[in-house]
Amino acid sequence: MTNATLQTLKKRRTQYALGKKLPLSNEAVEALIKEAVRLSPSSFNSQSSRAVILFGEASERFWEITTEALRAIVPAEGFGPTEGKMKAFAAGAGTVLFYEDQATVKGLQEQFPLYADAFPGFSEHSAGMAQLAVWNVLADAGIGASLQHYNPVVDAAVAKEFDIPSSWKLRAQMPFGSHEGGFGDKTFIEDDNRFRTFDSLAVAAE
Repeated sequence: MTNATLQTLKKRRTQYALGKKLPLSNEAVEALIKEAVRLSPSSFNSQSSRAVILFGEASERFWEITTEALRAIVPAEGFGPTEGKMKAFAAGAGTVLFYEDQATVKGLQEQFPLYADAFPGFSEHSAGMAQLAVWNVLADAGIGASLQHYNPVVDAAVAKEFDIPSSWKLRAQMPFGSHEGGFGDKTFIEDDNRFRTFDSLAVAAE
């Protein structure tokens, strides 16, 4: 297929070997991330997704905070691999912190009480779409990234360090940077185990 969106999705791969040599300026990367989040869909056009974009020392500081938070809970004898992962993320050019604004979610629950129980789930859908949108634009720009989830272990310390509003809930972290390694083959499960297609309804025998 030659569909441009599918070609971008094929480029989007998890990259752990990150470097600091971005093909674009920090300002251009920031603009891409903002526009990707801005254009991401959300239920009731709630626009609940938020992003904190960290470059350079700020990104490294985030991974320092994460390292220390994990050091407190991971057994010392097994901490080496964990610390290695943190250093690999910090070696990148930046990190996007993805948040969902719980004040927005609460406001929708109050405005539309019939759907109150559903709005937290809708918020998670919005978060996932914003994360994929950012990952796609980075991939299309030749920038490597991965998606991580060290929340809620780091939430309080990160909120304090970067003055995060109390209503913002951390959902994921995306370290990004130059590609410093390749990718293995990506495998897929069989279509028969994943998809069902119908173009008519079978009529039960009398």
